[in-house]
Amino acid sequence: MAVITDETRQKVKEIVCEILEVEPGEVTDISLFMEEHDADSMRAIEILAALELSFKVTIPQPEIQRMVNMSGIYDVLEERFAAATS
Repeated sequence: MAVITDETRQKVKEIVCEILEVEPGEVTDISLFMEEHDADSMRAIEILAALELSFKVTIPQPEIQRMVNMSGIYDVLEERFAAATS
């Protein structure tokens, strides 16, 4: 499985924080976007689309269900990166 670099993690966090309109210090790997950062389904779709554009990957929409926090996003991206290189 592909491993996400620290640089990629930082870029992902910047994207998420910009869309959720929160400071990076407010978001941890396990803080829940909906419950703790007032995200809604539209913001989840925005995050998915921004990640696809930034990293040139395709993320199937059902994966949004796993992308509830930073750890979930990292897991999905690792799988997408691995799929793209195999």
